Amino acid sequence: MTSLSRTRSTRTLNDLQREMDRVFDRFFPSSTERDGDSSSQQAVWAPRTDLVETEDAYRIHLDVPGVSKDELKINYKDNQLTVSGERASDRTDEGEEYVRVERAFGHFYRSFTLPRTVNADNIEAAYENGVLTITVPKTEDVKPRQIEIQ
Repeated sequence: MTSLSRTRSTRTLNDLQREMDRVFDRFFPSSTERDGDSSSQQAVWAPRTDLVETEDAYRIHLDVPGVSKDELKINYKDNQLTVSGERASDRTDEGEEYVRVERAFGHFYRSFTLPRTVNADNIEAAYENGVLTITVPKTEDVKPRQIEIQ
Protein backbone atom coordinates (compact mmCIF):
# COMPACT_ATOMS: atom_id res chain seq x y z
CA MET A 1 0.00 0.00 0.00
CA THR A 2 2.93 2.34 0.48
CA SER A 3 3.56 2.52 -3.26
CA LEU A 4 -0.06 3.60 -3.86
CA SER A 5 0.39 6.44 -1.40
CA ARG A 6 3.74 7.40 -2.93
CA THR A 7 2.25 7.29 -6.46
CA ARG A 8 -0.62 9.55 -5.38
CA SER A 9 1.81 11.94 -3.71
CA THR A 10 4.11 11.96 -6.75
CA ARG A 11 1.17 12.56 -9.07
CA THR A 12 0.01 15.48 -6.91
CA LEU A 13 3.52 16.92 -6.89
CA ASN A 14 3.85 16.45 -10.66
CA ASP A 15 0.50 18.15 -11.26
CA LEU A 16 1.52 21.02 -8.99
CA GLN A 17 4.92 21.32 -10.69
CA ARG A 18 3.34 21.43 -14.19
CA GLU A 19 0.91 24.11 -13.06
CA MET A 20 3.70 26.12 -11.45
CA ASP A 21 5.78 25.82 -14.62
CA ARG A 22 2.88 27.23 -16.64
CA VAL A 23 2.52 30.11 -14.20
CA PHE A 24 6.28 30.77 -14.11
CA ASP A 25 6.42 30.95 -17.89
CA ARG A 26 3.78 33.67 -18.12
CA PHE A 27 4.79 37.29 -18.35
CA PHE A 28 3.67 39.22 -15.30
CA PRO A 29 2.77 42.87 -15.96
CA SER A 30 4.05 45.58 -13.67
CA SER A 31 1.71 46.99 -11.05
CA THR A 32 1.15 50.13 -13.11
CA GLU A 33 0.06 48.11 -16.14
CA ARG A 34 -2.43 46.18 -14.03
CA ASP A 35 -3.78 49.44 -12.63
CA GLY A 36 -4.13 50.88 -16.12
CA ASP A 37 -1.45 53.57 -15.71
CA SER A 38 1.28 52.87 -18.24
CA SER A 39 2.90 56.31 -17.94
CA SER A 40 5.19 55.30 -15.07
CA GLN A 41 6.01 51.66 -15.78
CA GLN A 42 8.53 49.94 -13.54
CA ALA A 43 10.89 47.09 -14.34
CA VAL A 44 9.38 43.64 -13.89
CA TRP A 45 11.37 40.84 -12.31
CA ALA A 46 10.53 37.51 -10.74
CA PRO A 47 12.33 36.09 -7.70
CA ARG A 48 13.93 32.66 -8.11
CA THR A 49 11.75 30.08 -6.40
CA ASP A 50 12.08 26.54 -5.02
CA LEU A 51 9.15 24.30 -4.12
CA VAL A 52 9.52 21.54 -1.54
CA GLU A 53 6.89 18.93 -0.71
CA THR A 54 6.83 17.00 2.56
CA GLU A 55 4.20 14.63 3.94
CA ASP A 56 2.55 17.52 5.77
CA ALA A 57 3.05 20.61 3.62
CA TYR A 58 4.41 22.44 0.61
CA ARG A 59 7.16 24.99 1.22
CA ILE A 60 7.84 27.77 -1.25
CA HIS A 61 11.18 29.57 -0.97
CA LEU A 62 11.56 32.89 -2.83
CA ASP A 63 14.86 34.77 -3.11
CA VAL A 64 14.09 38.43 -2.45
CA PRO A 65 17.33 39.99 -1.20
CA GLY A 66 17.20 43.71 -0.68
CA VAL A 67 13.45 43.68 -0.02
CA SER A 68 12.27 44.29 3.53
CA LYS A 69 9.46 42.13 4.86
CA ASP A 70 7.29 45.26 5.10
CA GLU A 71 7.49 45.59 1.29
CA LEU A 72 6.20 42.03 0.71
CA LYS A 73 2.53 41.13 0.23
CA ILE A 74 1.17 37.58 0.29
CA ASN A 75 -2.43 36.85 -0.69
CA TYR A 76 -4.40 33.64 -1.06
CA LYS A 77 -7.71 33.41 -2.90
CA ASP A 78 -9.36 30.66 -4.94
CA ASN A 79 -6.31 28.34 -4.78
CA GLN A 80 -4.02 31.14 -5.98
CA LEU A 81 -1.14 32.16 -3.73
CA THR A 82 0.29 35.50 -4.86
CA VAL A 83 3.48 37.12 -3.66
CA SER A 84 4.30 40.67 -4.70
CA GLY A 85 6.54 43.50 -3.63
CA GLU A 86 9.06 46.00 -4.80
CA ARG A 87 12.81 46.38 -4.61
CA ALA A 88 13.95 50.00 -4.82
CA SER A 89 16.97 50.95 -6.88
CA ASP A 90 20.00 52.18 -4.96
CA ARG A 91 21.36 54.06 -7.98
CA THR A 92 22.20 57.72 -7.69
CA ASP A 93 22.81 60.28 -10.40
CA GLU A 94 25.70 61.90 -8.55
CA GLY A 95 28.59 61.37 -10.94
CA GLU A 96 28.25 57.59 -11.04
CA GLU A 97 28.29 55.73 -14.31
CA TYR A 98 27.18 52.13 -14.10
CA VAL A 99 29.34 49.88 -16.26
CA ARG A 100 27.25 46.76 -15.71
CA VAL A 101 23.79 46.29 -14.19
CA GLU A 102 22.53 42.75 -13.53
CA ARG A 103 20.32 43.18 -10.48
CA ALA A 104 16.65 43.81 -11.17
CA PHE A 105 14.72 46.54 -9.41
CA GLY A 106 11.11 47.53 -9.35
CA HIS A 107 7.89 45.64 -8.83
CA PHE A 108 7.76 41.84 -8.78
CA TYR A 109 4.84 39.46 -8.81
CA ARG A 110 4.66 35.66 -8.51
CA SER A 111 1.50 33.59 -8.48
CA PHE A 112 1.15 29.90 -7.63
CA THR A 113 -1.87 27.69 -8.25
CA LEU A 114 -2.14 25.34 -5.29
CA PRO A 115 -4.09 22.09 -5.15
CA ARG A 116 -7.46 22.14 -3.44
CA THR A 117 -6.04 19.82 -0.80
CA VAL A 118 -4.22 22.53 1.17
CA ASN A 119 -5.20 23.97 4.52
CA ALA A 120 -5.43 27.64 3.50
CA ASP A 121 -6.32 28.81 7.00
CA ASN A 122 -2.90 27.78 8.32
CA ILE A 123 -0.55 29.17 5.66
CA GLU A 124 2.50 30.72 7.32
CA ALA A 125 5.35 32.90 6.09
CA ALA A 126 8.80 33.66 7.45
CA TYR A 127 11.52 35.95 6.15
CA GLU A 128 15.20 35.46 6.93
CA ASN A 129 18.41 36.50 5.17
CA GLY A 130 16.63 37.61 2.00
CA VAL A 131 14.61 34.39 1.62
CA LEU A 132 10.83 34.37 2.01
CA THR A 133 9.56 30.92 3.04
CA ILE A 134 5.85 30.21 2.76
CA THR A 135 4.58 27.01 4.34
CA VAL A 136 1.30 25.68 2.96
CA PRO A 137 0.02 22.76 5.06
CA LYS A 138 -1.88 19.88 3.48
CA THR A 139 -5.28 18.81 4.75
CA GLU A 140 -5.45 15.69 6.87
CA ASP A 141 -7.25 13.63 4.22
CA VAL A 142 -4.34 13.83 1.73
CA LYS A 143 -1.55 12.97 4.15
CA PRO A 144 -0.22 9.44 3.70
CA ARG A 145 -1.34 7.02 6.35
CA GLN A 146 -0.43 3.49 7.30
CA ILE A 147 -3.23 0.96 6.81
CA GLU A 148 -3.17 -1.95 9.18
CA ILE A 149 -3.87 -5.41 7.76
CA GLN A 150 -6.56 -7.27 9.66
